[in-house]
Amino acid sequence: MKLLLIIISILTLSFLINTTPFKEKIQNKKDFQGKAYYVSKEKMDLGRWGDRLTEAQKKDIKARLKNRLEKVYTLTFNKEESFFEEEEKIDALSGATDSWGKNFAAGNQYKNVKTNTQIQNQEFYGKRFLVKDELQAIKWNMGSETKKIGNYVCFKATASIPTSELAWYSFSWDRLRNTNTDENGEVNIPMTEVEAWYTTKVPVSQGPLEYWGLPGLILEVSTGDTTMLCTKLILNPEERVAIIAPSKGEEITKKKYQETIITKMKDFRENRMGRNRG
Repeated sequence: MKLLLIIISILTLSFLINTTPFKEKIQNKKDFQGKAYYVSKEKMDLGRWGDRLTEAQKKDIKARLKNRLEKVYTLTFNKEESFFEEEEKIDALSGATDSWGKNFAAGNQYKNVKTNTQIQNQEFYGKRFLVKDELQAIKWNMGSETKKIGNYVCFKATASIPTSELAWYSFSWDRLRNTNTDENGEVNIPMTEVEAWYTTKVPVSQGPLEYWGLPGLILEVSTGDTTMLCTKLILNPEERVAIIAPSKGEEITKKKYQETIITKMKDFRENRMGRNRG
């Protein structure tokens, strides 16, 4: 965790900023547009198996998994819309793009806060889906705590969101085995605690991934051992980029997409077990 905090501090110090009063520009400029670059870092948890490894072995594994633990994203946005995408990198393990990881990673995402719409490209084992749904409803708790990210004063906000709704495009056997009921038979929905930092200097209700709905651009968001930090922000660039919603793939909702993944993974498991029994 200390290493993660050090990395985040370094990235914050290197945050490229522009000191022009952008809030005034946004209010007066109809064709306002911005682009934010985010770095996501996830802490490597080797569990009990890691206790048997030397520090050198842990360092080697971390280096080999770097592309899976550290990701780079861009968010292009205006007052109402945004387009979020991951920067593709070569996988250190295979020397190619991480095709396995892409099956359960977030695809290119379009959000429209005016129409309350989210449209996202997802690919699962070669089949393309177009996931259309409403934006994730988030009840933010607005705090008064502040900190600076680059030259931007940011305010803290927190929320508790059902884990399955944040990671609807992903899959884990642990989540499938969870019956969501306690010893008394009552429903127990796993929740994810979210901490976000937003700046009112860029008064757009946008952010990375599922996060949005604050009175300013989200520059940092943390959940568990993962932190996503904006390392570069360009407002009103000379070259405008059209923000276009994805349009290719089989249309489906988030819930139906998750059901599709679960069904397919169960089929894979049954087929594999059948081959082993044979």
